[in-house]
Amino acid sequence: MRSALFSAENLEKESAQPGMRLQNSKMLKIELNGECMARTGAMVAYQGQVQFQALGSGGIGKFLKQKLTGEGVPLMKMSGHGDVFLADLASDVHLIDLEPGDALSINGSSVLAFDSTLQYDIKMVQGMGMLSSAGLFNCVFTGHGRIAVTTKGTPVVLNVDQPTFVDPQAAVCWSASLQTGYHRAEQLGLGTLLGRRTGEAFTMSFAGQGFVVVQPSEEPPVQGSGQQQSSGGLGGLLGN
Repeated sequence: MRSALFSAENLEKESAQPGMRLQNSKMLKIELNGECMARTGAMVAYQGQVQFQALGSGGIGKFLKQKLTGEGVPLMKMSGHGDVFLADLASDVHLIDLEPGDALSINGSSVLAFDSTLQYDIKMVQGMGMLSSAGLFNCVFTGHGRIAVTTKGTPVVLNVDQPTFVDPQAAVCWSASLQTGYHRAEQLGLGTLLGRRTGEAFTMSFAGQGFVVVQPSEEPPVQGSGQQQSSGGLGGLLGN
């Protein structure tokens, strides 16, 4: 049988080292030898002896926060030995290695998988108050390990060395050391242009020294309630 489908670039990539690696730009491969955490429902294929355990939002404390905020990351624990392939609606997948002392804030809807050695918590975005439903909370990851995040399209990494403003739905992740806030779009002279898709008239601000990853896409607005859909919002990812 012959086809360009079977070319080398599409064949499974093998490695002698366990852990996360990109199978291609849209798919993550985890060579599992122990445990790893992943977004519920992200598995598209696996080989070997692998068990999957749903964890909700990751503990009773985070579960209570999710119920109060409408935010959280529904997780499943994968354990065993084998190869697991993860994807999210053909979004681009990127790997980030955290070192001891690092802290990264991530839009929960962008979390695909992370090493079980990492810790995360749901925290309020500073300066937001109750002004907007675009996203009050985000997920802060710390520890030593690798995390896979997704973006809808090729992102830009902004170096925050001057006041920086981003649509809340386009912010993927940022340095946890940055000072964040929210501003009415009218105050920036933008009117309601920023809100034409998200239904929000606010923009998110960043100050300090660090970076912000911005995707070239906004999540769709929620239908019929003040909370975001499971795929949207800062820290979005409601359990299905």
